[in-house]
Amino acid sequence: MQYRRRLRSRIIISFLLFGTLLTAAFAVAAILLRGYMEDQLIGQQLNLELGHYVEAFRRDPENTIVPFSRITGYVWSDRKFANVPFAWRGLSNGVHTIVDDRQSGGPQSYVLAVHKEADAWLFLQYDMSHEIKLRRWLIVGLIGVVLLFSGISALIAFWAADSVMRPVADLARRLGQSSRGQGLDPLASHFANDEVGQLAATLDDYAARLTQLVVRDREFNADVSHELRTPLAVIRGAVELLLAQSDLSDKVRQRLLRIDRAARQSNDLTDALLLLSRNERQGPALGKLTDVGTVVDQVVETQRAALGSKPVNVQVERLAKPQVEAPAAVLAVALGNLIGNAFKYTAEGEVTIRVHLDRVIVEDSGKGIDPNEAARLFDRGYRGSGVSGQGAGLGLAIVLRLCDLYGWKVTLGARENGGAVATLAFH
Repeated sequence: MQYRRRLRSRIIISFLLFGTLLTAAFAVAAILLRGYMEDQLIGQQLNLELGHYVEAFRRDPENTIVPFSRITGYVWSDRKFANVPFAWRGLSNGVHTIVDDRQSGGPQSYVLAVHKEADAWLFLQYDMSHEIKLRRWLIVGLIGVVLLFSGISALIAFWAADSVMRPVADLARRLGQSSRGQGLDPLASHFANDEVGQLAATLDDYAARLTQLVVRDREFNADVSHELRTPLAVIRGAVELLLAQSDLSDKVRQRLLRIDRAARQSNDLTDALLLLSRNERQGPALGKLTDVGTVVDQVVETQRAALGSKPVNVQVERLAKPQVEAPAAVLAVALGNLIGNAFKYTAEGEVTIRVHLDRVIVEDSGKGIDPNEAARLFDRGYRGSGVSGQGAGLGLAIVLRLCDLYGWKVTLGARENGGAVATLAFH
């Protein structure tokens, strides 16, 4: 499952990132624009002043006074070019930005306008220390503005996230109450007619339809279970009466016993399906425990007809006398599917049923189970590859549901010497 942040966190992070990035972009743009405009204005002004200075110098070469407070002018005639600072000598005409690291008070930044002629070199130096200080204060101020607006964005984000998520959280809380068995009241009446309200109305409609399906399913299962018990009781009663006759042949008696076992098995399956439909875990009648060994013997006798005339030896090994807190019908259905499958898919050899203190193990010498398909055999309707004969693939799915209801565990696997092994563990 792909990881995603909670919706509230995503809203907060989105607002915070948006506010921070927007403010930071504005601050960077302001710094760059100020620097660009400052360089352009200073350069243009120096060029203008230098032009005026050159004209004044030509009118009066002896006048070297520069009437500027932050601008210093320098003039060297062709006889004094050697006195020009070394860093200035190679500069071409125009405006240059220079950083002098040799000053004792720290690096000095200034803008220098240069005008060189054959008989004179003229320079105007503009001190940038004041602008540098202003630029630093501007950067500090803009950083503070970015932090301030980031904090405001965070506050707005938390407020917006709480406002947006409050109805969603309320909807989740009400749904959580219904999942804990507190009942589901209509949701739409608690919300405004917005997106959350529409979602609540859709959930109400879905819950109503689902409730109808559940109620109808439970009623159907209860009705079927009730109606099936009557004909099953009639069948078993008629079989008992017939078996009481003394003039029955052995063949007829065996057929009547087979009918009685099938009727008992159907009755057990009806009881188990009724418990599953109600999702109701029940114990044995009168609070007694069910003896596992006795149920195993009954199931083996009931399922023996699946062997027919196949040369299969059936062994029941009682290594302990376990008891479980579950109806005999439920245990009979679970063991009946495991033992019945062993009988059904074993053509020859043996089927061994071992009763341990906490589990029952059924081993057979049949064709075995593909390890890659073992887990899927419990899926509803899945029968496995290469399986022939009739069957809907529901038996093991029913066993798994019963195990989930009673806290048991069922597994299927391949036996080392060929065949399959099924285990029903009660803890």
